[in-house]
Amino acid sequence: MAERFVTERQWPLPDEAATAALGIRVAEVLDDGLVLYLHGPLGAGKTSFARALLTALGVGERIKSPTYSLIEGYAARERAAWHLDLYRIADPGELEWLGLDALSDPLAVVLVEWPERGAGALPVADMELHLDYAGHGRQASLRAFTARGEQVLARLP
Repeated sequence: MAERFVTERQWPLPDEAATAALGIRVAEVLDDGLVLYLHGPLGAGKTSFARALLTALGVGERIKSPTYSLIEGYAARERAAWHLDLYRIADPGELEWLGLDALSDPLAVVLVEWPERGAGALPVADMELHLDYAGHGRQASLRAFTARGEQVLARLP
């Protein structure tokens, strides 16, 4: 996605618990749906963040990594929640059979790992989370692209 973000905030994440805490904080400030793209190298904490966010939204079942299924759907506080991992996708055309129309629900929470591999086939991101290594821990950067994303970012402590 082009560098057209409205607002950006950063957090140091010294350990996995801090990554999970950020996911919980994002879930706590959501009133609506949200499309959130998750960027970062392998092992940077994208799935840990997604699991924490989905659990905080009230998903009661085991949250699986969608690495092999590509997409997992959940019910979270009377709204749909989707977690996609597109790492194994070579071409966005491969996503046609997944039925991505369900992702366009404005009340749904959509978390997409490796979104660049689904370019053109995904809903537009409200926000992007960039996770990267920083010393012995991680660094998180959240960027808002829409009014909905701005609202979430403004509400984060």
